[in-house]
Amino acid sequence: DIDHLNLRVQKELVEWLNWLRTDVGFDGWRFDFAKGYSADVAKIYVDRSEPSFAVAEIWTSLAYGGDGKPNLNQDPHRQELVNWVNKVGGSGPATTFDFTTKGILNVAVEGELWRLRGTDGKAPGMIGWWPAKAVTFVDNHDTGSTQHMWPFPSDRVMQGYAYILTHPGTPCIFYDHFFDWGLKEEIDRLVSIRTRQGIHSESKLQIMEADADLYLAEIDGKVIVKLGPRYDVGHLIPEGFKVVAHGNDYAVW
Repeated sequence: DIDHLNLRVQKELVEWLNWLRTDVGFDGWRFDFAKGYSADVAKIYVDRSEPSFAVAEIWTSLAYGGDGKPNLNQDPHRQELVNWVNKVGGSGPATTFDFTTKGILNVAVEGELWRLRGTDGKAPGMIGWWPAKAVTFVDNHDTGSTQHMWPFPSDRVMQGYAYILTHPGTPCIFYDHFFDWGLKEEIDRLVSIRTRQGIHSESKLQIMEADADLYLAEIDGKVIVKLGPRYDVGHLIPEGFKVVAHGNDYAVW
C-alpha cells in the first residue's frame, strides 16, 4: 500500500517516472487500478512527468438488470471514465480504457447487436461521448488470458476487433490474440484498413442499422463495417464500396 498523499511518495514517484522517460525511453504511462487513488493524485504524476500518453484502468461494474444482462443505459458507468479524464486534464495526454464499450460489446455479439446503438443514436460506450479519450479493447491480461475474469466470447473475438479497429477511439490489441490465437493476419488486415483510410480516435461514426443479428456502421464516409450473421445487406451498402476484409460474422467495405 502506498500513501499517495505523502509528499515524499509523490516526489520520489515523479523522479522515477522522469527517469523512465528520459533515461530508459518510455513515453507513456498506464495507471493500474486507478480507482484506488484520486484523480487529483494522478494529475500530479501526469503534470510533473509530462508523458506523451497516459491511460487509466478504471474497472467498475456495469449496471445490470434482473435478467443478469447489462442495462441499455450505462451513462453513469461511462460518466465515471469521463470524470477521471476531466480531473486529470482533458486537454492533456490522459485517457481511460473504455470498459463501458468492452462490457456492452461482450454481450452484443451474442445475438444482441442492437445494444451497439445507444438511446441517442450514438455508440453506447465512452466512444459515444469522448472518443478522443477512450482506449478501446477486446480483452486484456485480467479479463482474458489465464485470469479469465471477464472474457470476450472466444468464438467471436474477431467481431470485437472488426468493431474497435474501424471505430473512433484508440484501439488496443491484446498480445494473446495477436501472437497466440493465430489471429495475426486477420487483425493485421483490419489495422491496415484503419491506417490506409485514415480512421482516427475522433472519426465520425454513423450507425446505419442495429438489430439483433446485424450491426452496420459507416465511419468517415470511407469505411463500412458489418457485424452479425445476416448476409442480405447488399441493398444497404452505398455504390462504390467493395469488401476488403471478412471473417466469421463480420465484413468490412
